[in-house]
Amino acid sequence: MTIVVNAAAALFSFVGAKFISDTFDEVKIAPKWLPLLATLQASGAVGLLLGFLGVPLIGVAAAIGLVLFFIGALFTHLRARAYRSLPSPILFLALAVGTLILMLLR
Repeated sequence: MTIVVNAAAALFSFVGAKFISDTFDEVKIAPKWLPLLATLQASGAVGLLLGFLGVPLIGVAAAIGLVLFFIGALFTHLRARAYRSLPSPILFLALAVGTLILMLLR
């Protein structure tokens, strides 16, 4: 699930989906950061996939990266008082934490 939602979110970011650009406006992040952030998120999804396919160390590293990524997203939303879109980073963070726990228990 974590792989799918992060890959989908990265894809929507890469294609310039309106709801993504609206969220960037809401949290006061310049659009120039979108490709980098989408690349990081996509890399996390690929790393998780590799972890589940048999390279556990990469999976753990990817899960840690996504946890840190979404902690940053959560603080960015709170700093900007972007409460409308706050559930999104909370959900993504919860998925990343759950995936990290699963990776560590394997």
